[in-house]
Amino acid sequence: MKVLVVGSGGREYSIGLALQRDPAVEKIWFAPGNGATDELGENLSIKEHRELAAFAKEEGIDLTIVGPEAPLVEGIVDIFKEEGLTIFGPSAQAAQLEGSKIFMKNFLARHGIPTARYLETDSFEKASAFIDTLEAPIVVKADGLCAGKGVIIAPSREEAREAAQGMLSGESFGEAGSRIVVEEFLDGYELSVFAICDGKDYVVLPAAQDHKRLLNGDKGPNTGGMGAYAPTPLVNESIYRELDERVIRPTLEGMEKEGMPFTGVLFMGVMVVEGEPYILEYNVRFGDPECEVLMPLLKSPASELFYKAATGRLSEASIEFYDRYAVGVVMASKNYPYRSSEPAEIIIDEIHHEELARNSHISFAGVSRGEDGKLYATGGRVLVCVGLGESIREARDRAYMLVGQVHFAGKQCRTDIAYQALEA
Repeated sequence: MKVLVVGSGGREYSIGLALQRDPAVEKIWFAPGNGATDELGENLSIKEHRELAAFAKEEGIDLTIVGPEAPLVEGIVDIFKEEGLTIFGPSAQAAQLEGSKIFMKNFLARHGIPTARYLETDSFEKASAFIDTLEAPIVVKADGLCAGKGVIIAPSREEAREAAQGMLSGESFGEAGSRIVVEEFLDGYELSVFAICDGKDYVVLPAAQDHKRLLNGDKGPNTGGMGAYAPTPLVNESIYRELDERVIRPTLEGMEKEGMPFTGVLFMGVMVVEGEPYILEYNVRFGDPECEVLMPLLKSPASELFYKAATGRLSEASIEFYDRYAVGVVMASKNYPYRSSEPAEIIIDEIHHEELARNSHISFAGVSRGEDGKLYATGGRVLVCVGLGESIREARDRAYMLVGQVHFAGKQCRTDIAYQALEA
C-alpha cells in the first residue's frame, strides 16, 4: 500500500511511524513533512490541494491521511474524492464541527448533546448582557480557526467584556473573531477522547489527557500542548458509556441526517463535571501531542484502521490496542510560546540502555534539516519524547529518561506530565 500523509508536525510524524511498522505499507510520502520525516518516507513540496491530488493519482497512492485542520476545512477531502481517490478525513461541510465554533455549538444544541450554556453573537451589547448572567470565570471563543488560540477564559466579567470586544473589533483574531461564542465555565477535569469514524460506525481510542499550560502545575500561558498520556485512569466505564450513548452516536446520526456524514477523527474535548461528561469542543483531526501517545498503543495495522474508516468498512475491522501506557513530553524552543527562537542544532545521545531503547522513541515536529545534514530545532514545539510502560509511572520515567538524552540550546519542557494520574 502506498500512503500519503498531509501535514508537517509531530502528529504526522507519529502517524508515519505507525505506518512504517505496518508490513502492508510499501511507501510513505509526506506533504510537506518536516526535517525528520524524510527518514520515514519522501517529503513533497506540493502545497496546492488539486496539484497534490494529481500527484496522488499519478503515483497510484492508495490512501491519503490528513493530519491538520486547515486543509480539511479548505475541502481537500472533497477534491481528492472528486478524483476517485481514497482519503481519510471529513468533507469541508462536516469539518465545520471544528471550522466554526458557532456551527458546532448549535449542532450540539439541536441534537441534545450535553454542553455548556452559551450565546453566539456578533453584537457586543448582546454578549455583554449575557456575560452579566454568568458567574466568573467566563469563556469567550472566536468562531473561526485560530490555530488553537481562539479561546479565552476570563477571570472576571470585565475581562470577559474586554475579550469579546477585542474579538468582535477584529483586533484579537481578525476575521475569525467577527462572530463569537460566550459560554459558562465548566469546573471539572478535562479529557481528550478520539473516535475514528466511517460515517456510521466508529472505534473509540483510549482516552488521553493533554497538558496545555506551559509550566508545571498547569500554570503559565496556554500552548498547543506540552505533553500527554494515555490511557488515563480518570475515565471509567460509566463515562465511556455516557460518551457512547449521549455524544458519539447522536453526533454521527445527526451529521448523517443533516446530509454531511462524518468520516475521520472526531476529537472530543470533554469536561467531566461531577461524573458527567460535557462537550467543550469538537475537532476533526487528531490532537497534538495526543496523537503521539495514541499511535504507539495501536496494535492493529495502522493502514487497516485508516483505510477501512475512509472506505466505510469499519464494521469489518477488528482494531486492537496494546494493554500498556504511553507518556509524551514535549520539548519546546527557548522562547515558546511567545516568539520564535534562533535555530539550534539537536544532539541526541546514543542510548545504551536496552530497555529504554525498546520502550521509547522521539516524534519530531518543529525541526528542519540543515545543509550540513544535521537536524535543527526551528519550530516552537520541537519534538516529543515518548515512553511506554506497563504502568503510567514506568512510561513517564522512560519518557523523561529520553528527555535527558536530547540536547539543543534553550530547550524547555514540563517535568510533571501525567501528574494528575499519578496523584489519583
